[in-house]
Amino acid sequence: MPPAPVITRFAPSPTGHLHIGGARTALFCLAYARKCAGRFVLRIEDTDQRRSSEAAAGRILEDLAWLGLPWDDGPEVEVAGANLGGDERGVGPFHQSKRLDTYNERIDALIASGAAYAAFETPDELEAKRREAIAQKVGNRYDRAALEIPAEERARRVAAGEEHVVRFRMPDEAISVHDEVLGEVTVGPDEFDDFIIRKRDGFPTYHLAVVVDDALMGVTHVLRGQEHLINTPRHIALQRAMGFNVPTYAHMPLIFNADGSKMSKRDKDKAVRAACKASGVSESPVASIDGATFAAWLKDKTRQLPSEALLELAALLSVEVPEIDVGDFQRAGYLPQPLLNFLALLGWNPKQKTAGGQDLERFDLDFLCAHFDFGGVGKTNAKFDRAKLLSFNADYIAEMSDEAFVDTWLAWAERYDADLHGRFTREQLVRLAPAMRPRCKTLRDVRTILGFVLLDDAGIDYDGKVLHKHLLKGGAKGLEALEGMRGVLAEVQPFGAAAIDAAVAGYASEHELGMGKVAQPIRVAVTGNGVSPPLGDTLEVIGRERALARIDRCLQIAKAEVSG
Repeated sequence: MPPAPVITRFAPSPTGHLHIGGARTALFCLAYARKCAGRFVLRIEDTDQRRSSEAAAGRILEDLAWLGLPWDDGPEVEVAGANLGGDERGVGPFHQSKRLDTYNERIDALIASGAAYAAFETPDELEAKRREAIAQKVGNRYDRAALEIPAEERARRVAAGEEHVVRFRMPDEAISVHDEVLGEVTVGPDEFDDFIIRKRDGFPTYHLAVVVDDALMGVTHVLRGQEHLINTPRHIALQRAMGFNVPTYAHMPLIFNADGSKMSKRDKDKAVRAACKASGVSESPVASIDGATFAAWLKDKTRQLPSEALLELAALLSVEVPEIDVGDFQRAGYLPQPLLNFLALLGWNPKQKTAGGQDLERFDLDFLCAHFDFGGVGKTNAKFDRAKLLSFNADYIAEMSDEAFVDTWLAWAERYDADLHGRFTREQLVRLAPAMRPRCKTLRDVRTILGFVLLDDAGIDYDGKVLHKHLLKGGAKGLEALEGMRGVLAEVQPFGAAAIDAAVAGYASEHELGMGKVAQPIRVAVTGNGVSPPLGDTLEVIGRERALARIDRCLQIAKAEVSG
């Protein structure tokens, strides 16, 4: 028979946005499946009913679609006109919460075979045993007390509706994992106890559900982070007990911050918590967080606020939070293509050289899918170099056409910078793009360049050094030029870029001044600094009335400096 097709899977828990480490796992799963002409499965592991939500599941699907990581089998969604997912092989549903009958059937079979059993200890009883183990300085392992109850009595108590869990009986033998990245890993029987496979609420645990789903969905290769390596012997034991094939495992290096700490969603929480304490904030400053919740969060470092609440707090306190989730990077103005390129290098080396003899670093998703292999995956933790990612993103923007840059920014700003988005036409932005694009490392940088449009005409903060350099230096020639051009600009018809530039050029020629001597004072007056896109375009987007109001205020401030 021909070999089974390669099938990989990515199975996130819908408890929030997609972590960047999860995005890398999905990327590698997709790449290996594509290289082997196989299939990539997306499955939603939502058996933790307390923490899972359909909204979070939807965000994960959106994040994967934005990154450009399509799945063959999985939840069906339509994004930007493209249909993703489906169940061509009939192996769904792809939300674990909809597969309970399947799990219960397998659990019942394990109980019948003696490989699993019901246990009735309450959480308080288990906690007491844990404390006793700590006091005696011995390992805290389940003592199989439930097996001292006759099987018939256990069955009777279960049938009577008594609350219980189901535990899997781990074999008393070493289990070896052959890992494509780490090699042979053997774990002794003393490392594991009889773990729970069905909780008191009737839902299966991760261990049971993931094994059953991988087998029934035909998964041949499991690519996941090294933090899951400790779980793999448990899964192999379950696979053997249920008669399933053992898939090929490959555990990827973890992603760490530059300082060696694990890159975690808690990093955002830590940054906002520190800002609150530094600012002396003791009561909730935002409506989305009630006072009791905020106070408890401040006191208890183990508590975390929802991501949206953290971002609201961060904006209020003017604190930058580190990008951790895919949504963070999208919001910060990163593009999916350089982000994927960067993620691929976190743990994988293409082992190819450029024409100049340098290690190959710049490549696209097609290249990764054609060349990905386990031999290039490293064993040690990967460090997330934010400066390098920013450089990748800046290079990608620099290579875009002006039209593509504008269209990309417009789509981004409609969601993340609506105020600025509504102030420009596409035609205006295309004219401004040659001046903007080289200065942008992310899409968010456009606000730094064009944010002058949103300034309060009566509230621009004119830097004294800038005023002196462009208006007051050399006998206040700049101030004189600004005052003269004020009258000219009041009469320019139409008030468009071409007519404005012609008027500035005419004034400079008539008064035998360089263009900069005329343009810079105007630029300072209307933007607050000496750098902006071309002057005609700058004035056009501000509009005549607002431009004149800003010039009048600047003249007033500059004259006060002279007289003072």
